Amino acid sequence: MAARAGQGGAGGRGASGRGAGRRGAGVRAAMGERGARGGSNGRSAAPSSTASRVLDTAERLVQVRGFNGFSYADIAAELRITKASLHYHFATKADLGEALINRYSARFFAALAKVDADGAAAPAKLAAYAKLYADVLSEQKMCLCGMLAAEYPTLPPPMQAAVVGFFDHNEGWLEAVLERGKDEGSLAFAGPARDTARMIVSGLEGAMLVTRPYGDAARFQVAAASLLASLTAPADGPSRA
Repeated sequence: MAARAGQGGAGGRGASGRGAGRRGAGVRAAMGERGARGGSNGRSAAPSSTASRVLDTAERLVQVRGFNGFSYADIAAELRITKASLHYHFATKADLGEALINRYSARFFAALAKVDADGAAAPAKLAAYAKLYADVLSEQKMCLCGMLAAEYPTLPPPMQAAVVGFFDHNEGWLEAVLERGKDEGSLAFAGPARDTARMIVSGLEGAMLVTRPYGDAARFQVAAASLLASLTAPADGPSRA
């Protein structure tokens, strides 16, 4: 869910830079270009509807089963294409995984940029951020990068870097929102904004995970609302130091 959105440019770790550097190639792959495998055979790098269908199917499988819970054979059977066709667009499952993260990140970061462009106050921005997670959960899915984080030790290094880059960008965006809200007096929290940003990401991702076995989206809504309410400054009081 794109270049760093609005206020989120600060605070990325080194792995974020590596992930961002890979995003260009990954986004091209996500759009179905032959360049996902380097394009060395001289074919045109025109967008491919097959590659987009592969990415759509693979994304859903990751969000439901996890990256290690499906194979190329599963995708081929569902789309009624050959595994050779899959390998044409994504030479390896690792290539496919990196393209998935980059496409998902691009959409997510674009959504954050839209929140910034709307010009809402900091509390409303945090509510809009939590809604991005709620919308995914409403489709009986998990955050793509949250699912991949659970499988992090088994992922290829490029995918690991891309996952870290996703979370780094989110934390950087939240940090900027929190600092602005604290300066304006609409938010209150103790300690560095970066620590609170990490708490928000961890809280929402964890709430999604715990909600899943119950199949009750209201559990997530309550957890998210409580989390955000704890950051709202009293109407007649200053923000906490």
